[in-house]
Amino acid sequence: MTIWVSSRLVAPQLARQHNVVKAVSLLAPGDTFPTIDHLDDTSHLKLAMDDVDLPEANLQPPQKEHVQQLISFMEDWTRDDPVLIHCWAGISRSSASAFITACLHNPDADEFEIAKNLRKASRTAKPNRRLIQFADELMSRDGRMIDAVASMGPHDFSVEAKPFSISSVFNKARGHWV
Repeated sequence: MTIWVSSRLVAPQLARQHNVVKAVSLLAPGDTFPTIDHLDDTSHLKLAMDDVDLPEANLQPPQKEHVQQLISFMEDWTRDDPVLIHCWAGISRSSASAFITACLHNPDADEFEIAKNLRKASRTAKPNRRLIQFADELMSRDGRMIDAVASMGPHDFSVEAKPFSISSVFNKARGHWV
C-alpha cells in the first residue's frame, strides 16, 4: 500500500481523503499537533523534536528513542491500508520517517532503490540525516541507509512540500530481483 508524506497544514485533510489507518506527526517541541479525526492515540504517533541533523543550543534534536518509537509504531502495520507521515513542511523529518518505514517493511530490499523512489516522488524531500543514522543502526543496515539517502543528491528548496506518496513494497533485493 501507500506511505503518504505531507506538511502539517494538509495532514488532516490528506488523512481523511485517503482514509489512513496510522499517522505519524513529527513536530518541534511546543508545536500544536493536528487532530486527525478518525484516529485515536493508539493510531497517531506524536513525536516532538526539532528538525536538526546535529545538536544545537536550545534545540531538541531527534533522539534514538524517537526512531525506536517510530519503528515500534510501524512494525504492526499490515500495509493493507495507507499511512500518513507529516512534519512541519513535509520535507525532512517526514521524508526520513517514510524512508525508514519503507526500509522496515522491506528488510531485503535495496536501500538505494527505496531512496531513488523517494527522490522520484519528491524533488523537495531531504531526509533528516540524524533520523536515518539512528534507524540504520537500530535496523542493522550497516550504513546502507545512510549511503542511500546521500545518493539522492540535492533537493529542490521549498518552504512547504507538495504531498507525495511512496510505495510500501519494493521487490528488488540487494544485488538481484526477487
